[in-house]
Amino acid sequence: MRTPVFTGSCVAIATPFDANGTINYDAFGRLIEAQIAGGVDAICVCGTTGESATMTIREHIAAVDYCVEKVNHRVKVIAGAGSNDTSAAVYLSLHAQDSGADALLHVTPYYNKCTQAGLVKHYEYIADRVELPIILYNVPSRTGVSFTAESYKILSENPKINGVKEASGNFSLLAHTRHICPDDFYIWSGNDDQVVPMMSLGAKGVISVVSNIAPELMVKMSHLCLENNFEAASKLQIEYMDLIDALFCEVNPIPVKEALNLMGMEAGPVRLPLCEMAEKNKAVLKAAMERAGLLK
Repeated sequence: MRTPVFTGSCVAIATPFDANGTINYDAFGRLIEAQIAGGVDAICVCGTTGESATMTIREHIAAVDYCVEKVNHRVKVIAGAGSNDTSAAVYLSLHAQDSGADALLHVTPYYNKCTQAGLVKHYEYIADRVELPIILYNVPSRTGVSFTAESYKILSENPKINGVKEASGNFSLLAHTRHICPDDFYIWSGNDDQVVPMMSLGAKGVISVVSNIAPELMVKMSHLCLENNFEAASKLQIEYMDLIDALFCEVNPIPVKEALNLMGMEAGPVRLPLCEMAEKNKAVLKAAMERAGLLK
């Protein structure tokens, strides 16, 4: 029987850049240490929030290497390795495996818009060539394609596929997946505003953007759910909805990097084609952070 890569809260960690647009490893190290001090159960490096889409292959490899070495087995490290080119996804996966990462995160191939049969073949091809557990990543708002529960069922038969980061917002898909897939095909929320309802349907935790600025909050919320204390967890989910909404008032990771900068964490700029937040949205974000006690 498979065991989940992690339970609880995993931060989808941002990648700090300096003024010249290169990775700021000093700031990256401080961000990693802050997450571990905040109690996170895992760190996901080079995902959407980490701006993997605009990293070169060399940068991607270097960022994974740095994160694995910095974490040094204190928590699990999940390396983003997804691509719309299956061979590139294998290349990144093998590097992450060599680096010492604990698991892989593979987003559905974007732009190509493959069929369900193509999705299954893509993931089976990768799984046949790596040893690490794979977490699928379903985010159709970005990729233009979504898994069906039937495709999850087929992929759940592969022992290397540990489960899915589900960010479709489709609770019917979640319920059907839980119904037809085995109990050891694990699900994690990919949406910070849906942690509690998803965990009430059996999700094992969250891969979180909000954790970048409030790791203790996301750890507490997810662990209350794991303890079946959904009443207390629901209160946290509702209490912090304005903060969560503010962190998604523009496309991720624009707001969370702005928030980190406001907190003095030196996340730096986002890379084009992403750009600086609109001033009116900065004001919304700052006000939400002040209400949450994140700014002095």
